[in-house]
Amino acid sequence: MKLLEDRIRKDGKIRNGDVLKVDSFLNHQMDIALFDEIGKEFYRLFSGDGVTKILTIEASGIGIACIAARHFGVPVIFAKKNKTKNIAGDVYTSKVESFTHGKVYDIIVSREFLRPEDRVLIIDDFLANGSALQGLIKLVEDAGATLVGAGICVEKAFQPGGDLIRSMGVRVESLARIKSMSVEDGVEFC
Repeated sequence: MKLLEDRIRKDGKIRNGDVLKVDSFLNHQMDIALFDEIGKEFYRLFSGDGVTKILTIEASGIGIACIAARHFGVPVIFAKKNKTKNIAGDVYTSKVESFTHGKVYDIIVSREFLRPEDRVLIIDDFLANGSALQGLIKLVEDAGATLVGAGICVEKAFQPGGDLIRSMGVRVESLARIKSMSVEDGVEFC
């Protein structure tokens, strides 16, 4: 998606350790007009798949998932990283390692909201090593629901996550695929 690639070139900041900061428009301060275009693109890509729920993980994917869900006319479920008093009863759980935070989280979704009859589209802001997606996929599988695919805003194609998830037979549609990036040379897209 040229619009997203252009925005990454303009406002993205590359840091050492394969970190791309897009917090001025994607995952801290959010550009809602850009999100709307992202949502339209995900709808174009997955509109024929009978999506009934969009699943994401807290926190950065929530805004993008909500705007995309408007285009699909379906609810969003977000996997929580901590069990709270608000989630009572049966839950699906999975472990996820965060590339950005270097921590392992237990993610949780209430069984009440993820059902076997659901056709689930996963939406997330980044795909690097694939741990978040693997965790979300496990939740969908545990629910007996159908995974229609994953919509990713930014894929670091030089890291193993995209290849790993695709090798599992999952359809992954990434709007901006980064071939390489460095502080010296900037970002090169696939």
